[in-house]
Amino acid sequence: MRLFACDSCGQIVHFDNRSCVKCGARLGFDADKLAMFALEADGAAWRLAGQPTERRQFCRNEAIDVCNWLVADENDTSFCVACRHNRLVPNASTADGLNRWRRIGQAQRHLFYSLLKWNLPLPERLADPQGGLVFDFLEDQLQPDGNIVIPKTGHEEGVISIRAAEADDVTLAHVRTSMNEPYRTLLGHFRHETGHFIWNKLVRDKGCFEEFRRIFGDEREDYDEALQRYYSHGPKPNWQASFISAYASSHPWEDFAESFAHLLHIVDTLETARAFGITIEPRGHEEIAAQILFDPYRARSGQQLVDAWVPLSIAVNAIQRSMGQKDSYPFVMSNPVTMKLGYLNGLLT
Repeated sequence: MRLFACDSCGQIVHFDNRSCVKCGARLGFDADKLAMFALEADGAAWRLAGQPTERRQFCRNEAIDVCNWLVADENDTSFCVACRHNRLVPNASTADGLNRWRRIGQAQRHLFYSLLKWNLPLPERLADPQGGLVFDFLEDQLQPDGNIVIPKTGHEEGVISIRAAEADDVTLAHVRTSMNEPYRTLLGHFRHETGHFIWNKLVRDKGCFEEFRRIFGDEREDYDEALQRYYSHGPKPNWQASFISAYASSHPWEDFAESFAHLLHIVDTLETARAFGITIEPRGHEEIAAQILFDPYRARSGQQLVDAWVPLSIAVNAIQRSMGQKDSYPFVMSNPVTMKLGYLNGLLT
């Protein structure tokens, strides 16, 4: 994520800021320009500061502090480019529901920042009834006998279902343990499930199977049997040599989705490090030195990303340990994984 500046006073502002902490200017994110702007009131609308012809409205979800994105004043929808993909949302009439929706919305907008940076296809359900992108944030259901039914999450033909309760820290911690996914996050879940949608649009629907199968394997392998085998017997032996995670070894579709999620982790974090001017220069260990002098969203190869990422992740992990925290990124960048990231980088750019 890049850094932004207040148009009114020059103060650094961040992606989720609603107002400038220095001058108090109202802030909003413009998805068309992929930038934060200070705003000036203009009747019922707003103007981008210093740009009298650039009128905007806030996303309808701004009214309950769920979203800080803008829509064009003449736009025929009241929702921003991210929120307009939502179909089922948490119950905003309760404090828990509203808090969950705010945290879900924050992760969703972070996802969309990356998707928009790559200009990826994001058809809505109205334009593409059979495969358009839509999100259902599903609530747990309390049964009369007191049992709680947990909704099924995942992706199916453009419909991404996410359990709303995963926006709660306690629930997410339980899911991490029960699913044996210690590094599962709400944003990571968004990125993984969206990877399945991207596979549909950029591989399946375009008939680009040959290179995909060469790198990830044959997706025609029975998916349900593959998952049953994974949950019954665990990941493939020595999976670390070829896969970014244990779950990626279960089936080529999951390998693609996991690799897609990690590519977004890496590219977004590298852009953040670049924005802050972070350079890795360990004295006496020049073999893990790195400078991020390129735009990660326009990397020339997967190897270029990995060469910058490995030193940064080593440094971040060391900092985490110094704080008594677990490693942020304890994953291995093997040659097969680098090849998969390179394939995805080419596919998206």
